[in-house]
Formats: sequence, structure tokens, C-alpha cells
Amino acid sequence: MVLYFSATGNTEFVARECASLLGDSCQNLLPRIRGADYSEIVSEKPFVICAPIYVCEMPRFLSAFLKKVRLGGNPLVYCIFTSGGYSSCAGILAAGIFRRKHMRFMGCADVFMPRNYIASDMYPMQDAETVAARIRDARAKVPDLAACIQSGQRLTSRHVYLFETLVTVPFNPLWVKFKLTAKAFYAKDSCIGCGKCVSLCPLNNIVLRDKRPVWGASCTHCMACIANCPVESIEYGTISAGKERYLFKKHASPQQER
Repeated sequence: MVLYFSATGNTEFVARECASLLGDSCQNLLPRIRGADYSEIVSEKPFVICAPIYVCEMPRFLSAFLKKVRLGGNPLVYCIFTSGGYSSCAGILAAGIFRRKHMRFMGCADVFMPRNYIASDMYPMQDAETVAARIRDARAKVPDLAACIQSGQRLTSRHVYLFETLVTVPFNPLWVKFKLTAKAFYAKDSCIGCGKCVSLCPLNNIVLRDKRPVWGASCTHCMACIANCPVESIEYGTISAGKERYLFKKHASPQQER
């Protein structure tokens, strides 16, 4: 069974492509995460976890969910990470989660996808040609990953050096605490009060008040709210002004969207 979380569609695309090639089912974990539903998920085939990378690791809320949820049936688990180009020690951290669950971790692999992070000036959005090339390369890579999983082989990724882990592990909590804040999010007067942002927030951090979204203290900077707003009414301070809101479906062909 393929399990995934996706905010702007990159990881969903990889997950659904992989599930289709494996002839397996595919489950979006967002409803379970939002509802704190840790009831058992059972799969006869190996589990394949598809996850985005946030600051060199799986989203912390997803890691917390995977630690608590019961995964029954097949003891094998693979991870496929989507990122803008760097996953650091995400695989090492994931391996620890599943080993503590007494499952057999079968490795991880990276699939590089278009950037979607518009809450920082450090990461400029990519042009249409680069986005198309990344999607094309990703679509070409997934069949190889699926073939490895189908044949029971381990997935392989690049070597992670010790200094990467020594830097990343203590740095990430500080980044999460001081940088991943929702304070700068707001909705412009063009907001239609549809509530889509509310339903897509994995942390249940957005509520509607007088038909306007209000952000709470928790945030993971997944970009689901700002990227999926149907009228592009959500901004992040002045940083997001004028930037394209990346969604996979805007750039995918009909065949890729299936």
C-alpha cells in the first residue's frame, strides 16, 4: 500500500504513479492526520511511504503520525521522498522510526520535483521550462523505483555523511521553533470565504472567522493554504507578493494528473 501526504501535488503525483505501476492501493494520509486517527492500516504488499522533505527531513507532523499509527500485515516499508534537491538525513531518521516499529526498512529514494516554497526569498520559483523538465525527469524515474519495490530489492540513495546528520538533527528543532511561523499569513479582501485552506491544513491551524481565515500558532510551512487558494487571496507578509503559486496540476499533462 502506498501512503502519502502532499500539500501542492508533487508527492501525490509520485505516490499515485508508483501505486499504479505496482497495482497497489494509494491512501492520502491527510484525513487521518487531521483527525488523529491512528487505527491500524493493513497491507498485504510492502508499505511505500511517499513524503515531501521539509528542512532535510519528513514533515514533523508526518513523522509523529507514523510513529503512532499501527501498520499491520506486510513488515516491509520503503520511503520515497520528494524535494527541491536535498533530503540530507531524512532516510536515516525514517529508518529509525520503522525499526522501532519492528518493521524492515527497505531503503529510500529521492525524486526531485519543482519548488513550491514561496514563504522565503532564499528559494526563487523556477521557470516553466525547469518545472516541465523536473516533472518529466520524475515521471521517468518512478518506474525504476517501482520495479525495485516489485522485485523486493532495496531502494538506494546517496551516501549521507556524518557531518550532515550532526548539523541537521540539532538545527531542525531550532528552525521549526523560530522560522516555521504562521504570523505573516493573511487573506486579502478578495477572499471568498470558501474554507479550502481550513480543510487542507494538516495541523488544523486555520479557522474561519467572519468568513475569513485566521491562522493559529502552529505551522509547518507546507504551502497548502497559499498554493491552493482558488482566488490567490492568501499572502505571506510581503514575501509572496507577485510570486506564482505552484500546484502540480497546473503544470501536468492530463496523463500525469490521473
